[in-house]
Amino acid sequence: MKGTVGELGEFGLIRELTSRLTTTPAVRVGPGDDAAVVAAPDRRVVASTDILLEGRHFRRDWSTAYDVGRKAAAQNLADIAAMGAVPTALLLGLVVPAELPVTWPSELMDGIRDECQVAGASVVGGDVVRGDTIMVSITALGDLRNQEPVTRAGAQPGDLIAVTGWLGWSAAGYAVLSRGFRSPRAFVEAHRRPEPPYHAGPAAAALGATAMCDVSDGLIADLGHIAEASKVRIDIRSGAIDIPTQMNDIGQAVGVDPIQWVLTGGEDHAIVATFPPDVKLPARWKVIGEVLNPSALPQVTVDGAPWTSKGGWDHFGDIES
Repeated sequence: MKGTVGELGEFGLIRELTSRLTTTPAVRVGPGDDAAVVAAPDRRVVASTDILLEGRHFRRDWSTAYDVGRKAAAQNLADIAAMGAVPTALLLGLVVPAELPVTWPSELMDGIRDECQVAGASVVGGDVVRGDTIMVSITALGDLRNQEPVTRAGAQPGDLIAVTGWLGWSAAGYAVLSRGFRSPRAFVEAHRRPEPPYHAGPAAAALGATAMCDVSDGLIADLGHIAEASKVRIDIRSGAIDIPTQMNDIGQAVGVDPIQWVLTGGEDHAIVATFPPDVKLPARWKVIGEVLNPSALPQVTVDGAPWTSKGGWDHFGDIES
């Protein structure tokens, strides 16, 4: 496809983007009307929204438009799964410069569509606006399917902490890219296109998870949200977390202890949850700690001690994963 967004025009761009979409049975009215209609058999809708800004959340010299689309959809759909819900639909808000080649938003939409298909959802509408910088805004919707939502506030002393998905892979990939390299490819791809375990969220809810969230800001930071909401202390056992050999190799090469990436690296969108101690967890879940009574110590500790190294993601700070 040739030409720029400005040459195609707003409505031409909308036609181009919507022509690339697929649908699901949950969508009763899709793109093209004043608003979409999505079935909500549970009579409750789980909703989440997020924004990706060029230069802050992605770089076009590191990631293709398709990568950005996959990532934008994944980080929002993961939030739905982390509530114990099944993703159903996604809305896209897109700001692009007029001189941007049309191929970029088209490939972005392909990535969003394909990630939605992985999660079982579909794009149902959105908006496009001209601007100086590329910005991708996503709103995701989900269905609880008669389950109660699993919030951050239900963890109880004695619960186990378990995680499923990757930890530290995106941060290791970021470190590789920051130094001008493109391999090991698995870690670079983990940064470009996270792979949330969508099905694990509803499965955890069915198993009796007491609290849950996805690991977007870093394991310590996100468990801190659970600890604060549940008014408990959480202790992580670092020895229970597997660190791949290649991640150790990357750490040696760049002078970083990989446990730093595992504990504070965000954007993997693994799912971490607390469970009653008598629950039999499937093999995909790895027990990494326990929930304790509140104390004078910080709300999240590692091997019984405060974690003093910096890390985690703060949109208004200087800390990056």
